[in-house]
Amino acid sequence: MHPRRLTPSMSLLVAFEAAARHLSFTRAANELSLTQSAISRQVAALEALLEVTLFHREGRQIALTEVGAMYQRELSGALQRVRSASLQAMAYRNGRGSLHLAALPTFASKWLMPRLKDFYQRHPDVLIHIHSRIGQFDLELAGMDAAISVGDGYWRGLASYQLMDEQLLPVISPALAAGKPINTPADLARHLLLVVTGRPLVWRQWFHRHELPDAAMRLGPQFELTSHLVQAVAAGLGVGLVPSCLVEDELRDGSLKLAIDSPLQTGLGYYLFVPPSKANLPHVSAFKSWLLEMRSHASSHI
Repeated sequence: MHPRRLTPSMSLLVAFEAAARHLSFTRAANELSLTQSAISRQVAALEALLEVTLFHREGRQIALTEVGAMYQRELSGALQRVRSASLQAMAYRNGRGSLHLAALPTFASKWLMPRLKDFYQRHPDVLIHIHSRIGQFDLELAGMDAAISVGDGYWRGLASYQLMDEQLLPVISPALAAGKPINTPADLARHLLLVVTGRPLVWRQWFHRHELPDAAMRLGPQFELTSHLVQAVAAGLGVGLVPSCLVEDELRDGSLKLAIDSPLQTGLGYYLFVPPSKANLPHVSAFKSWLLEMRSHASSHI
C-alpha cells in the first residue's frame, strides 16, 4: 500500500477530527477559521484517500460511521500528542515545558498536591498537568509523559524510581474506637472492615500476620477510591487499612486514630514511571529530581 494513503496530510486529519468532535462541518469550520465547504471538501478528500465512509450525511446533519468513530478515537490521541510535542519543542529552548502526569487520585490529592507549590517555586516555567489513573496502561496511547503508581516497580518499557515503601495503617474514628475498643488484633473481628476495590486482599494479609483466621473477618463495602474509604472511616462506618501517606492530615488533626499500632508492610511501593526516551528531558528530569528529594523529606508515617 502506498505510504501516502497511510499518512494523510495534517490539514485533512485536523478537519476530520474537528468535524467528528463537533458532529458539525459548520462548527469545525468556525474553530479552524475555514469555510464550511472547505471542511466538507477536506473530509471528502480524506474519505477518498482511505476509501471508506467516515460520516453519514443527511441534509445538514452528520453522524460518524462505525469506522469513522474508530478513526476518531485513534486520531484524537495522536493529534493531542503532536500538539503536546510541538508545545514542548517550542518551550524547550527556554527551559520550559509541560508534563502530563498520570497519578493515583488519592495520592495526587493527599500527598502530591500539598507539595507542588514547592516545585513551582523552584521551576516556575514547568507545568504539571495531573490526570487521575488507576492501574497500568499504555502511557503513549494515553498521551502521558510519566505516571505515579503503586506496585513492585515493574512496568514494561518504563524506567522506575521508588518514592516510598507502602505501609498500611489500621485506622478508625475516635467515636467508634470509644464505643468498641480495640486492645488486641483479635478485637478487629468485632468491626466492619472497609476495603478498596483494587486491593481486596489486604485485610487478609493483616489477619494472617497476626495468625487470625479468615473467618474472623467481617468485610464491609468496597470503595473504588481510597479517599472515599477514608471518609467512610471518619464517619464511623468501620475500620480501614490505608496507606500511611494518605492519612497524615487525619491522624494529625484527630479525625482518625490508629485502631491498633500494627502497620502492615506490603512489600510494594509508590514509584514514578517514565519512558526512557523522556527521562532526560529537562522538565521531566526536574520533576523526577524534585520528587526524589521530597521522598527524603517524607514524614515518619511513610
